[in-house]
Amino acid sequence: MKPNFSLRLRVFNLNCWDIPYVSKHRADRIERLGDFLNTENFDLALLEEVWSEQDFQYLRQKLAVIYPAAHYFKSGIIGSGLCVFSKHPIQEICQHIYTLNGYPYMIHHGDWFCGKAVGLLVLHLSGVVLNAYVTHLHAEYNRQKDIYLTHRVAQAWELAQFIHHTSKKADVVLLCGDLNMHPGDLGCCLLKEYTGLHDAYLKTQDFNGPEEGYTMIKQNCYVSQQDLGPFPFGIRIDYVLYKAVSGFYISCKTLKTTTGHHPHNDTPLSDHEALMATLCVRHGPPEQDPSPPHGPAETSSLIRVLREAWMELGLGIARARWWTAFASYVTGLGLLFLVLLCVLATGEGAREVAILLWSPSVGLVLGAGAVSLFHMQEAKSLGRVQAELQHVLGKAKEAQDCTQSLS
Repeated sequence: MKPNFSLRLRVFNLNCWDIPYVSKHRADRIERLGDFLNTENFDLALLEEVWSEQDFQYLRQKLAVIYPAAHYFKSGIIGSGLCVFSKHPIQEICQHIYTLNGYPYMIHHGDWFCGKAVGLLVLHLSGVVLNAYVTHLHAEYNRQKDIYLTHRVAQAWELAQFIHHTSKKADVVLLCGDLNMHPGDLGCCLLKEYTGLHDAYLKTQDFNGPEEGYTMIKQNCYVSQQDLGPFPFGIRIDYVLYKAVSGFYISCKTLKTTTGHHPHNDTPLSDHEALMATLCVRHGPPEQDPSPPHGPAETSSLIRVLREAWMELGLGIARARWWTAFASYVTGLGLLFLVLLCVLATGEGAREVAILLWSPSVGLVLGAGAVSLFHMQEAKSLGRVQAELQHVLGKAKEAQDCTQSLS
């Protein structure tokens, strides 16, 4: 590889809002998305919310000449909605499904049925090993009363761990997706602090898009004020994150987003804005690196975020245990009531009433039992994540104490 080696990588990311029978103008938007990707000729296109495998197959056929490599990540009942299209051959593919992903009884939200996940593809580009990740975390729905915050923090930690353990042989790491978190949210900070990933919006030399890099904006006709919540002008929840290791340096030359409409006409491609990044990979460290990686400031920041995440998971464990106890109590009462109905059914006077109440009582017992088992599993899963955080926190504190003693 030449000393003045430089690799240019053009990346496209979009949450496609491709939900059969729900999303507006779905077929038309998917068709125009395919036309746009063929026209722009990106190196990689990473998509979320393609919840119709038929639409993926349509795009795969339409993009086959420009993007001969493609993959659809399957999971859950509905599917992860994640897929990738690449100009370059895909060497390896891997997928991790998040352990926690909302509640099955929250049917109107539906995240649990999707099987939210992170997909990994490994590319070899001119001698550079690129690990590209695409993901979609649990939606927020209500920022004032976010019942899914703990699950999203746990997902962010699993995502960070997955990247950490699968990227050790990579020269460049790229993560794109809908994180459903604002830049300053706990899960987002945890992900970036632990992995060392850089935010393309904050690092780019040339940004062209909505103010503050918003990826859901009021100018988009598919976005309602309810979607934006307390942020009337927009929110930034879609990201291009990256880092380089093994003696390489990566920079974001340009980052461009759509602005509420298709680049070639006035109809949006989705309710989210597309991200288009041009990355440059070359040899060597950054020209100006004000502080060494994992220095005192970085360690202190990591410890703070780990502590906050550990505390949030503790609150989640307490809630899960409360629901387990409550559901178990209801199950017990239901079983006693069934016994009472059996006794009444043996008599003559209340037999019809007992038979009438039997089916709903059995349903109550089975439902409460299922809720109890689910939250029991939730508490154990959160406890596992909290234990992992505790271990990393201990190691970070040891490193900080060692640094302070040497100084």
